[in-house]
Amino acid sequence: MNLKQVFINPVGRLRSGWRLLIFALLFLVLLFMVETVIRLGYAVAVQIAPNRSLGKYALNIVFRTAFLLAALLAAFICARWLEGLPTRALGLSFNVPWLREFLVGSVLGVLSLALAAGIATAGGGLAFTISGSAGLLQVGQTLVLSGLLFIIAALAEEVLFRGYPLQTLTRARLVTLGVLLTSVPFAAVHLDNPNSTGVFPFINTALAGVWLAVAYLRTRTLWFPLGVHWAWNWALGSLFGLPVSGLTDLAPHPLLRGIDSGPAWLTGGSYGIEGGLACTIALIISTLFIWRTGLVAPTDEMKRLTSQENPSVAALVSRGSGPTVREGVNVPGT
Repeated sequence: MNLKQVFINPVGRLRSGWRLLIFALLFLVLLFMVETVIRLGYAVAVQIAPNRSLGKYALNIVFRTAFLLAALLAAFICARWLEGLPTRALGLSFNVPWLREFLVGSVLGVLSLALAAGIATAGGGLAFTISGSAGLLQVGQTLVLSGLLFIIAALAEEVLFRGYPLQTLTRARLVTLGVLLTSVPFAAVHLDNPNSTGVFPFINTALAGVWLAVAYLRTRTLWFPLGVHWAWNWALGSLFGLPVSGLTDLAPHPLLRGIDSGPAWLTGGSYGIEGGLACTIALIISTLFIWRTGLVAPTDEMKRLTSQENPSVAALVSRGSGPTVREGVNVPGT
């Protein structure tokens, strides 16, 4: 292999490993720039209106939006400039049955969380009461505002992990490596969350990364994993009143209040159900269901844009213009 082959693959594109590295560095630079602009804007706003401040929800949404913008910009730049792909290849266009995928994913996210809660309850570790101290208005506000927050937060994480990084490795026929390289960092970024101790939180979050990667591979868009992701968090915090990855302030007035009586290995203890065996079982069952379900399927265009290096050249090859060249090992997809 000569020096050029270290960087360029046989179809004339920068190799996937370099693309992934460029995306990561570009995301960090853009995140710094976006957060700097937001901080400057906030400083100016404080000078103009010193007696006004954003509420906790608004601040959280602003932070998550900055994260999302940086991830989206990095993904669009890399997809366009490094691979010559249209923006719809990132899986967030409206040219697919996006609403169906989002709604089906949302239902599956709620049901998956309910399964985890049911397992922990059947094992005697959880009990639930109606959130009687809050009025209907407060509960309704929590359900709506937390839903918005969870959608933005989930979209930011999906774009960062199941977006360009997983997609570019999938095009290189390195699906298994792509799932690994996105699921482990996905778990690692949650290590600083409150009460993230022991092995279960990391294992379950990495398993959740695999779960969401399978959801992406099932449709080759981000709408389906987005639905699964946000709805799990929303049901966890806003419906069942349990900590969301150790965080307890995201849904102040949930519909129900979860009472955890342990053992922690089953229920997750102070980290929440995502730190216990009940979550592990539910995620495995849900992952298998998503992999085999016929409720959603990728369109022909999305399969073409995400299954091969340089899809425009590959399309010519498929019509008889030459041999197909692969960068890595072909791993069967959906």
